[in-house]
Amino acid sequence: MKNQDCMQYQDGIVDIKSEIMDEVLEKTSKFDYKNYTKDDVFSALEKKNRNLDDFAALLSVEAQNYLEDMAQISAIETRAKFGNNINIFTPLYISNYCDSTCVYCGYSAKNKIQRAKLSLENIDLELENIAKLGIEDILILTGESRGKSSVEYIGEACKRAKELFKVVSIEIYPLNVDEYAFLHECGVDFVNVYQETYNPKKYQKIHLSGEKMVFPYRFNSQERAILGGMRGAGFAALLGIDDFRKDAFATGLHANLISKKYPHAEISLSCPRLRPIINNSRINPQDVHEKELLQIIMAYRLFMPFATITVSTRERKNFRDNAIKIAANKISAGVSVAIGGHSKKVGDEQFELSDYRSVKSVCEDIKKDGFYPLMSEYIYV
Repeated sequence: MKNQDCMQYQDGIVDIKSEIMDEVLEKTSKFDYKNYTKDDVFSALEKKNRNLDDFAALLSVEAQNYLEDMAQISAIETRAKFGNNINIFTPLYISNYCDSTCVYCGYSAKNKIQRAKLSLENIDLELENIAKLGIEDILILTGESRGKSSVEYIGEACKRAKELFKVVSIEIYPLNVDEYAFLHECGVDFVNVYQETYNPKKYQKIHLSGEKMVFPYRFNSQERAILGGMRGAGFAALLGIDDFRKDAFATGLHANLISKKYPHAEISLSCPRLRPIINNSRINPQDVHEKELLQIIMAYRLFMPFATITVSTRERKNFRDNAIKIAANKISAGVSVAIGGHSKKVGDEQFELSDYRSVKSVCEDIKKDGFYPLMSEYIYV
């Protein structure tokens, strides 16, 4: 599978013939973030319903001069749509085996780390320990290895999670529509997929082997998940891999086009930056400082007011606390990115955290700022 064209499908993975990828790549190639003026930025801020060109203006270099204006309007939009509620979730990593070689990831197949996969009994223990913290929304993650983490194995983990949690999401390797349908039957509500970068040339350069090499298959994951019955899907680029403004533009456009095509689907956006990994501390965001990251989050909010925006423990406490005052409405708490991290660690982490606060501490800090930590907004009857 080495040296394969990243746009070429491999055997066993299904092409759903979606038109969305071509539109995203075409419009992203034409996005020139240096070609916007003060008038463009203020025109976007003054509107109630913003179009793609307004979104582009809010991501522009010029918009950096008006972050305070963006913040005030973003806060109004966020409170209007979500009130003072801040959703809380916790990730659970059940396996760090990976068949793909990705130069930026701690789980990369060629990285020498302690590999592990939780037994079903240990998954039960992890789930029980997380549930004791009051969490009702859980994200289950694996490395990208069908051999070590089969769809059936993930499905069994999700069935057990659904017995204890109201919301079960997954962040795993991309699947075909029928496989997503199977996991939906196992209790999965949402699917998160990071495209990493929307630049195919850079994508091919940093994905050296494995199924993850196939750019369009990964790109269309959210659409296949929705076709498989999922309630919603999450979108993100890993900011710092390539030109972060173009990747942010492509992420927002991708999410927006899916929302228009499938208006019933719930949409979420994340803004992860590169973090140092085991055996490679040089992996860090390139030119994506907190000011730029906040600009991206606010641009997402103003372009897609109803989307959930998540800020993870990749970011510092102070940044996360400020982000929820302005534009984000969901954060993680009590996080471990190790295998067995909620009971007994048996496998290494994917990346380094920046915020190690417990669930209790995060909830207390949210309340101090005048907001309400919400474990789940879903009621099942």
